[in-house]
Amino acid sequence: MTAENSEIQTTQAIPAKWLGNYLPMWIGQAVSLLGSGLVQFALVWYMTEKTGSATVLAMATFVALLPSVILGPFAGALVDRLNRKAIMIISDTAVALATFGLVVLFHLGIAQIWHIYVALFVRSLCGSFQYPAMQASTSLMVPREHFARLGGINQAMNGVITIVSPPLGALLMSVMTMQAVLAIDLVTAAIAISLLALFVRVPQPPRSQTAEALTPARVLADVRNGLKYAVGWSGLFKVMVMASLINMLASPAFSLLPLMVTKIYGKGAAEVAWLESALGLGIVAGGLLLGLWGGFKRKTATTLTGLIGMGVGITVLGLTDRNTYLLAVGMMGLVGLMNALANGALGAIMQTKIPPEMQGRIFTVIGSLASAASPLGMLLAAPVAEKLGIRAWYLIAGVFCAAMGVYGFLKRDVYTLDDQEPGGKLAAVTAAAEELA
Repeated sequence: MTAENSEIQTTQAIPAKWLGNYLPMWIGQAVSLLGSGLVQFALVWYMTEKTGSATVLAMATFVALLPSVILGPFAGALVDRLNRKAIMIISDTAVALATFGLVVLFHLGIAQIWHIYVALFVRSLCGSFQYPAMQASTSLMVPREHFARLGGINQAMNGVITIVSPPLGALLMSVMTMQAVLAIDLVTAAIAISLLALFVRVPQPPRSQTAEALTPARVLADVRNGLKYAVGWSGLFKVMVMASLINMLASPAFSLLPLMVTKIYGKGAAEVAWLESALGLGIVAGGLLLGLWGGFKRKTATTLTGLIGMGVGITVLGLTDRNTYLLAVGMMGLVGLMNALANGALGAIMQTKIPPEMQGRIFTVIGSLASAASPLGMLLAAPVAEKLGIRAWYLIAGVFCAAMGVYGFLKRDVYTLDDQEPGGKLAAVTAAAEELA
């Protein structure tokens, strides 16, 4: 069976009442993300107040990215072979246990920075399994004609979480103990796990190899096949490289945002919350726009336009100071809107073009390569921020992100990605039409 036929049969197998099965998982994920957002804000602001160090924040980001860099491809191979519902439940449970450990440590008054590092590592390790499992399952649970709009809705959901989490986190930290704020994540995780376990049927990909014995050699072979598939697809591989380079420069910029607020703007937690909420509002606007509009006819044009817009926003953000804080808020909104367009459209392309039985590996390969560049960026960003100032890094990241968008428009194998068949061959009809033109 060809990859193309696999897509058709998968689509036909999806029940007409698919939404009733998918919605509980989506709601659970939204609730869980809210809890995770509160934990993320609380931990980052705790480290900022305790240390005021760019190096500490950089190390926290490095630790959180390490599992996805090292284990991502192997996690993807397991996602493609094992029960995806069980993977998501186990991963969510392990994350809750890591948070529970922090709750106990803060309650006893013995929590230290390295304890937070360990918790961030565990949360990231579980995310290396949970997120690709959900992404790969979506293409088997949702009709493919809804992929782009669902991508927009998911971006909007993430934006709402980004809007709500910082101010809510700041409010809760002002009236509750640290351990009480962290405990909220335990409740949201329990809701997500219950909804998934009781109300959702997660189908497995139609892959005969799943019957084979799961051995280390088999997993390594799956990883090699996934890497070979991704590298052999020229357009996809270039997108992976672009994502890696953008992450290397853009991720540190957002990790250093609390220091940008305290040292450049001379403000505090509330202003950090407003900036992050503006980012979330932009993501909501971009997600809703994509959900209603669907993007340009060529989805890659939507993604590349989003990259250019993100670059402009980050660059201007790097030019702001304490007198132009409101402009910074507006630029964060622009970055969020363009990010939603870029990610939502690209996700739809990947879910449509990559065969379901390969999606776990390909998604984690893309994520691993992109994440691998982020620690390098953090290691570079910390000394640059200390010596040249935090804003210098924003300028570098913004200009480069916009340049990557322009590069994508100029490269035919990238620009025509959503016209290509699985594996990278340009569809014959499209190629013929372009030759006639």
